Amino acid sequence: MNQKIEIENSDITLYIKREDLLHPYISGNKYRKLKYNLAQAKKENKNTLLTFGGAFSNHILAVAAAGKENGFRTIGVIRGEELWDKIAENPTLQKAQDFGMVFEFVSRTVYRDKNSADFSKILEEKFGDFYRLPEGGTNDLAIKGCEEILTKADESFDYICCAIGTGGTISGVINCSKHSQQVLGFPALKGDFLKEDICKFVHNQNWELVTEYHFGGYAKVTPELVYFINDFYQKYQIPLDPIYTGKMVYGVFDLIKKEWFPRDSKILLIHTGGLQGIAGMNQLLKQKNQIEINTYD
Repeated sequence: MNQKIEIENSDITLYIKREDLLHPYISGNKYRKLKYNLAQAKKENKNTLLTFGGAFSNHILAVAAAGKENGFRTIGVIRGEELWDKIAENPTLQKAQDFGMVFEFVSRTVYRDKNSADFSKILEEKFGDFYRLPEGGTNDLAIKGCEEILTKADESFDYICCAIGTGGTISGVINCSKHSQQVLGFPALKGDFLKEDICKFVHNQNWELVTEYHFGGYAKVTPELVYFINDFYQKYQIPLDPIYTGKMVYGVFDLIKKEWFPRDSKILLIHTGGLQGIAGMNQLLKQKNQIEINTYD
């Protein structure tokens, strides 16, 4: 569903694609990324999904929920061995456990080598045969799912804007965009190193990265961003997550204010979900005595 966003004193036409409404837990781009991977796992007669993520990972929760709904056992390899006795304090891990996910907590050193043959062998010996999903969920099948985000009704937009984590979602969006459209990616991490990763998956050249709206890097926010997210919800009744979509929407509004877009541009924002992460972020903000994000309950 595309929802119009009215902007005062502007000739820009702005819509947001509400991918966050696809599913309460398998939200937004995670729904797209898992669609064909789940089909492949079933085709291979796998009954276990194993994947990787951090303490507040959208991907971890989405895999747990997808496993519950589709009859898979789920294993989450979690970065940070100190978290093993803190599940009840973590809303993401607690919900994933409620969905039946079993955790393997590992040190950050071990986690960095998660793709090594030795570590893979250890996991196979402990958990048996499984269908492996990468951290963040990005692989060829995930990109195939993300190529279904844009529809024929979206062909009239001049600009498509999308937040970037691992680069899988925007790769799918680029591949299904028209050559006449410009795709703008807003990385949640510092730097433009993702450009090389995205180039591995895309065949169109109509895209660029906008790298100055990361707010300090992955999983980092500022009071200015939180104020923006809360004000945006108050005006439009659309919740934004602080890690991905909130930063992208802030960036687009800032570029509109700076008259970066040509007059009469028609822009589509992709809401990639991730709203479950608000609870965990609010825990951190509360500890710092900073303004919290509205929870929209």
